[in-house]
Amino acid sequence: MFEEDQTENYSPLERLRHSSAHVMADAVQTLFPGTKLAIGPAIETGFYYDMDVPRTLTQEDLEKIEAVMQQIVDRNEPFVREEVSKADAVELFKKRGEDYKLEIIAAIPGDTVTLFKHGNFVDLCRGPHVEATGKIAAFKLLSVAGAYWRGDEKNKMLQRIYGTAFPEKQQLEAYLTQLREAEARDHRKLGKELDLFSMMEDEGPGLILWHPKGARVRGTIEDFWRAEHRREGYELVYTPHMAKLDLWKTSGHVDFYKENMFSPMEVEGQDYEIKPMNCPFHIRIYNSRMHSYRELPVRLGELGTVYRFERSGVLHGLLRVRGFTQDDAHIFCRPDQLQLEVEQVLKMTMRFLGTFGFKEFELFLSTRPEKSVGSDENWELATKALRGALEAQGLAFKVDPGEGVFYGPKIDLKIKDTIGRMWQCSTVQVDFNNPERFNIHYVAEDGSRQRPIMVHRALMGSLERFFGILIEHFAGAFPIWLAPVQAIFLPITDQQNDYVAGLVTALKEKGIRAEADYRKEKIGHKIREAQLAKIPHMVVVGGKEQAAGQVSLRSRREGDKGVMSFDDYLKYLQAEIETRM
Repeated sequence: MFEEDQTENYSPLERLRHSSAHVMADAVQTLFPGTKLAIGPAIETGFYYDMDVPRTLTQEDLEKIEAVMQQIVDRNEPFVREEVSKADAVELFKKRGEDYKLEIIAAIPGDTVTLFKHGNFVDLCRGPHVEATGKIAAFKLLSVAGAYWRGDEKNKMLQRIYGTAFPEKQQLEAYLTQLREAEARDHRKLGKELDLFSMMEDEGPGLILWHPKGARVRGTIEDFWRAEHRREGYELVYTPHMAKLDLWKTSGHVDFYKENMFSPMEVEGQDYEIKPMNCPFHIRIYNSRMHSYRELPVRLGELGTVYRFERSGVLHGLLRVRGFTQDDAHIFCRPDQLQLEVEQVLKMTMRFLGTFGFKEFELFLSTRPEKSVGSDENWELATKALRGALEAQGLAFKVDPGEGVFYGPKIDLKIKDTIGRMWQCSTVQVDFNNPERFNIHYVAEDGSRQRPIMVHRALMGSLERFFGILIEHFAGAFPIWLAPVQAIFLPITDQQNDYVAGLVTALKEKGIRAEADYRKEKIGHKIREAQLAKIPHMVVVGGKEQAAGQVSLRSRREGDKGVMSFDDYLKYLQAEIETRM
């Protein structure tokens, strides 16, 4: 795991998990002689190790591996660091048949490498580790999956074992409880059960089919998005799905982003590229005429569908796809406007996400990476503006050194869902590169031509991913303003069908998503099915209600609300939708 370690940045928890990966590898080699080790770093949720195992591992094997790991932990074997010459390391790993370690050694600069040992186990590793295996108090192996060596499908498929570890057993139990809850909320499972979307597994992996109910939710999100952006002074635009490859050469995507782009297609002897980003088109719109300093900022927004090449092994439901609609916006502003624009974006982001029930956030200020473009002066100006915007809003944030994009610093925002998981959604990125590449200007107060600053900005990230997060956040039980079916009417007998049909029509005319269940089933059965479908309002109508012009309301959230006139119900329903509860 030598090439994966960032030893100077390892926290105590990462040390623990890094050490757990070693103990797991030791246990696997004990149980399955001939196993060859590749890499196995600590990750955000635990650790993994990629291994070339003589046979395919099963879930039952993980339990056996855990038992051997516990024996190694009980022996409390110290982790010992040793620096050796590369020649000695090559000789050692040749004897052990560790082909992947030999490949890693060959790529390491210098004449020496470091090893870490515990008991009879030895690994090529920079560390760091806990003092001894006995410090690993609480661990659990979670799953096994396939992983190509070095992430390249041309290489051999290895087996990746995922695990996690914590300093205390209570922390582990809390995490495992969260995992069980996450499994119950899995958007892929709920998406199928609630008939929201499906995935084109055979005809187009990573491409999503939005079913009518899912499309209703998406339409509601889009309507809200558009209304918020118009309120904030954005002009909404539409752009093509492809352009000549030359556009992506000008933008720098061919140089910096080629591995994430699909292969060009030929049209009348010219190479065209399906778009991975919306930004070059927005620049072209800005540059279609000259702007005065008085017109800035220019804010352009688009729900623009883009296409990016993701390897099949990383595709995951709605969360990692090849075609998605990005809630994209680009702001063209003067340098003196930058901080205020970022402040407004942050306010808008908090309000927007808060409407969907997200109240806890983590913010990160990412600074200049090693490989970047632009002057020191521009980077300093942009970073100062981003920091100033965060501080002006009184927002707590962490600095993520060197994690900005190549063209500018950025702010990333993570949201916490109902079960405590953090999700990356929103981003604000400053760009000096594209305004220069596309040679865009504005006329300054003194008549000179000046180059604007460009801000890339997304609130949701993508509609697909955000929808997947929402499904899991609400466990499919969307608040009434988002629900694909807001109210379902349940006639007790056929004699109420015509009355119910009139009520449903009246609600639909008000823009309310109402349906009726006219099946000849018992009312209890209809209610149970409506509850399983997670419909917010179940409106029961029998002979008495029909005669009195009333309905009997059962709320998913509050239970039986009693009998009321239809007019009163309509007011109650509209008020609940308007408050976005």
